[in-house]
Amino acid sequence: MIVHKLGPVVLIGGAELDHHVLRMAVDLGDVVVAADGGAATALAHGITPQAVIGDFDSIPDNVRAALPPDILHEVAEQDSTDFEKCLTRIDAPLIVGAGFSGARVDHQLAVCNVLVRWPARRCVLIGTDDLLFLAPPTMALDLPDGCRVSLFPMGAVEGRSEGLNWPIDGLTLTPDGQIGTSNFAVGPVQLTVTAPKLLAILPVEHLEQVVQMLLSNPARWP
Repeated sequence: MIVHKLGPVVLIGGAELDHHVLRMAVDLGDVVVAADGGAATALAHGITPQAVIGDFDSIPDNVRAALPPDILHEVAEQDSTDFEKCLTRIDAPLIVGAGFSGARVDHQLAVCNVLVRWPARRCVLIGTDDLLFLAPPTMALDLPDGCRVSLFPMGAVEGRSEGLNWPIDGLTLTPDGQIGTSNFAVGPVQLTVTAPKLLAILPVEHLEQVVQMLLSNPARWP
């Protein structure tokens, strides 16, 4: 491990990121880590990360030169993305990631792939409009009526729900079959799922509640 923290860690990626989203993330974390080119975003917003992790193929030379050498952790292998390099080298109860969504759809899909392949690493990713996280075995959120709750399976998964307009009970969700996007809350939402394969997508204004749920939820994937 490169970073060990008892509280949440903020992880900044290299995708386009507005100041408001960055501040939402930074306000929830104890320290900031940058994924490769995300170091440029951090410095542009006046933030010096505690660590920069990646293969360093996208960090500008001037940004690299402006950072203390001892915070630069180059991982040269090309079998994993910079997001995965970071996720697997940060030991923290929660990672709050920003700058991992944008124009590159392939990058976004790769991030979703990593969330599912490393289910024990709790992480919530935020953008201008949405937040995204891997649903734990059980969870409860006090969402207002009409709040969008999209569920997207990255593999075959079943579950039970309360408080959703279209319950998922009795369904087998798969990425090439039944999915659960554009559902919405009709009261407090409770969800139980059978496998670490289901991504939950909510409006970003519910970030603080989701963070508290993920930090306090004892139901974990191994």
